[in-house]
Amino acid sequence: MPDNGANGPDSVSVRPKKKSRSFWRELPILIVVALLLSFVLQTFIARVYLIPSESMEPTLHGCPGCTGDRILVEKIGYRFGDPEPGDVVVFKGPDSWNSEFVSTRSSNVVIRGIQEVGSLVGLVPPDENDLVKRVIATGGQTVECCDDQGRVLVDGKPLDEPYVVTDFPFVPGTQACDTPVRSGRCFGPYTVPEGNLWVMGDNRSNSADSRYHVGDELGGTVPVDNVIGKAVLIVLPPSRWGTIDSPNPQTS
Repeated sequence: MPDNGANGPDSVSVRPKKKSRSFWRELPILIVVALLLSFVLQTFIARVYLIPSESMEPTLHGCPGCTGDRILVEKIGYRFGDPEPGDVVVFKGPDSWNSEFVSTRSSNVVIRGIQEVGSLVGLVPPDENDLVKRVIATGGQTVECCDDQGRVLVDGKPLDEPYVVTDFPFVPGTQACDTPVRSGRCFGPYTVPEGNLWVMGDNRSNSADSRYHVGDELGGTVPVDNVIGKAVLIVLPPSRWGTIDSPNPQTS
């Protein structure tokens, strides 16, 4: 039979063009993937939180009427170890810390459901009393204030706390822990239960921290299990970008 070239060396195999997917058909898939990635990222790795109060001034801004800092909280480190003195941590407030907490969720069932879904992927803040403070003492340690220079003591040793700028007055001989007019700095001694933390705000004269809650069932301490993660970066506003220092204040 004559060669018509169909199978010859110069023949070209023509395949039907694969019809490309429409962008609008792929868009829902991309959205679902992005939401799943956001859920995994914010649940297990890191999440951004807003500083709502001035209890950590000047380390973190959250004063009334100003633009509060937004901080990145990493969640991986504490899966392999517990918080240490000096760490700035975000934690869920124990029951006795929640008396002034007001839910941000809508009373409308549908809207509340949307808010809950949005919270899972980081578009809406969690509906819980998340607080930020600095770890001062850990389980088994005894904390109190003050020595003759007005410093906090842990296991009898004074702390070096350069991050504290605002504190209650302390004047040896006039307004200290053993004078008729007692300094507002004074507290303790208190021994921290194992598995718990003693936390304080850097703005010592304006922080409802462990000192404020010593009368509760946990003696003012916070369970390590309540800790969400460690604050590592200020991400907003741009003028405040930077890392969050966590120096160990305990002297050797």
